[in-house]
Amino acid sequence: MTWRSPTVDTVMVGERAASFTKRSIKNATKRELLTLALSMLDLTTLEGKDSPEKVRGLCHKAMRPFERDEQMLGVRLPSCGAVCVYPSLVPTCVEALGTSRKVNIASVATGFPSGQYPLEIRLQDVRDAVNAGADEIDMVISRGQFLAGKFDEVAEEIRAVKRACQREDGSYAHLKVILETGELETLDNVRLASDIAIQAMDDVTPSGTGDGNIDFIKTSTGKVQPAATMAVTLVMLESIRDWYLKTGKLVGMKPAGGIRSAKQAVHYLVMVHEVMGPLHAGPGGSNPWLTPHYFRFGASTLCNDILRQLVRLKTGKYVAGYDFSEA
Repeated sequence: MTWRSPTVDTVMVGERAASFTKRSIKNATKRELLTLALSMLDLTTLEGKDSPEKVRGLCHKAMRPFERDEQMLGVRLPSCGAVCVYPSLVPTCVEALGTSRKVNIASVATGFPSGQYPLEIRLQDVRDAVNAGADEIDMVISRGQFLAGKFDEVAEEIRAVKRACQREDGSYAHLKVILETGELETLDNVRLASDIAIQAMDDVTPSGTGDGNIDFIKTSTGKVQPAATMAVTLVMLESIRDWYLKTGKLVGMKPAGGIRSAKQAVHYLVMVHEVMGPLHAGPGGSNPWLTPHYFRFGASTLCNDILRQLVRLKTGKYVAGYDFSEA
C-alpha cells in the first residue's frame, strides 16, 4: 500500500502551537478546565521497582485524587481516567478498583518501551494483560521499521495488536498506539505515523461509531526525550480531525511525558478546544475530545499540581506539596 500524508509546515505548526499558550482565561473557566484535566489523567507507574503496594496506592489516588476536596473546595472532585501499569500488575489493579470501577485499567504492552521483542511475544503480552482485566492497552510501534520505510509492516503489527485486544465475549480493549514521537525525527513523520496508526486500527474494528470501541494515538512512552510537545500534539490532533472529516469516526488523543504543570494542561485543553471544537461532532454541538473518553494526559506528577492550583483558586493561597498524597 502507498501511504501518503499532508506535508507539515514546521514553522507554522510551531507558531500556532505557541499561540495556544497566550490565551487570557478567567478563573472560573480555569477552574473548570483544571477539574476536567483531572478527570483525563492516566495515573502511571512504569518503573522496575513497581510493587503491588505502590500500585494499590496509585489506584486509591485515582479513585479519590484529593481526600479533603469537599472540606477545602466544597465539591467532590472527579476520579482520574485510568491507572496505567505493567501487565503483571493488572490483577492488583482489578482487586484494588473492584468490578464496578469508575477508573479504567490501562496496561503498557508489546515490549514497552522499546518494542524490539519478537512479534508473537509482544502479542502474548497484550493477550495476558487483556485476560487479566485490562480495559486499555498502550502499545508501542516499531520505530526502526517505520524509519526504514516499512510502513506496511508497521500497519500490520498494529492490526495484529488490535486483534489481540479482543476478549472472549467479542468486545475489544481500547488500544492506544504510542508513536514515540521523540524518535520519529520530523513532524512529517509524526503525521504519517498518526495516519497509519488510525487507519490500521480501523481496519480491524471501526472506532468511535457508538459501539463502545474507542482507540487512541499517543505521543510517547515517557522514556524518551523530547516526549509530548504542543507542536507534536497539534499535528496528531490534525490527523484525528482529518480522519473525522473523512469518515465521521472519532479517535482519541493522549499526550504523555513531560506535562507536569497545571498551566501546561490548560494550554493543551485550549488547543483541543480550538482545533477540534469547530467540528461540533458531539451531541448538541459539544466537543467529544473535551471528555476523558477521547482525550487523556499521560502524567502522574501533574495530578498534585492541578490540586494545588484548584485550592489556590478557591482560597487564594498555595498549599505545600506534602499536603497531597503521592500518586
